[in-house]
Amino acid sequence: MRTAIGMLSALVALVAANAFAAEGTTTGPNGEKPTPAKSVVLTPAEEQQIKDGKYTAALVWHEMSEYTNAVNSGAQDELKRLGITVVAQTDAGFDAARQKSDVETVLAKRPSIILSLPVDPASAATVYDPARQAGVKLGFVDNSPAGYVHDKDYVTIVSDDLFQMGNKAGIAMADALGKQGKVGYIFHDADFYVTNQRDGAFKHTIEQDYPDMKIVAEAGMADPARSEEIAQAMITQHPDLDGIYVTWAEPALSVLSTLRAAGNSHTKIVTLDLNEPAALDMVKGGNVAALIADEAYDIGVTLARATAASLIGKKAAPFIVVDSLAVTKDTVKDGWKRSLNKDVPATIAAAMK
Repeated sequence: MRTAIGMLSALVALVAANAFAAEGTTTGPNGEKPTPAKSVVLTPAEEQQIKDGKYTAALVWHEMSEYTNAVNSGAQDELKRLGITVVAQTDAGFDAARQKSDVETVLAKRPSIILSLPVDPASAATVYDPARQAGVKLGFVDNSPAGYVHDKDYVTIVSDDLFQMGNKAGIAMADALGKQGKVGYIFHDADFYVTNQRDGAFKHTIEQDYPDMKIVAEAGMADPARSEEIAQAMITQHPDLDGIYVTWAEPALSVLSTLRAAGNSHTKIVTLDLNEPAALDMVKGGNVAALIADEAYDIGVTLARATAASLIGKKAAPFIVVDSLAVTKDTVKDGWKRSLNKDVPATIAAAMK
């Protein structure tokens, strides 16, 4: 996650999130309307045309994580299905300079397409310009380089249905609390459209749909390293909270640690993205009530398919979104499979026996 670059950007992000939430619709990083991933289809003839082209691909990732591994796996599987050979895969370690070097390195292998998630969209044009100028088709996850134009400089952006994720987090919190109680709200205090929209949708859902639930404490988190400090302050000031929403899973672990240290087994946590320690607490009946996850594997499948289709002249929508799901104690096995296309970790499987 990108950290805040100033209070002004955070304010802009919150205003944008609230405006988006009022509309109840996900928008892309440049205000694009969402197109469902299920609409990205190829006919048998189109698939054969792609296979006959003997195309190649490079996967230039921002970092490798549980999420990126799932996206990568989906992309790899779809490219293989379409007869496209992956000639390179890189991991930039969330370093923009390293990602620029990665692009330059993979270009030596002359890939037909590059799939990637820009580390820093603001400066990413210099990262991908050599590939664009070489005629390589570019497909992005979550964001595109600033100044790039859809269908001219890149094929598409594939991401989450952000409103749906935040909305499902709100519903999951309501289910966990019996649709009543006091809620704490820890949002991402940075100008990052993915988290801003998810956070805004959660808040909108609670405020609009559940009159007996009140958000009584709010705290912005710019630096994940400060999440425990933020959690301690919130819990100290509001020891009677029934639930706490946390913007994503890693800082949610700090909230969980704080609750455990306080001997608090009452306050429920709802957060976004799958995380093994959080899921383990959930299946053991701890504070974590639900994890809202996107279908990360399908992001990779969809991005590979849409970008490959551009090789035969088929245009893609500018912003394509996959579905999300609420993962609870009862649905964790199925949820892990649907989101990441893999079985739950052994620790979770053992805890469920």
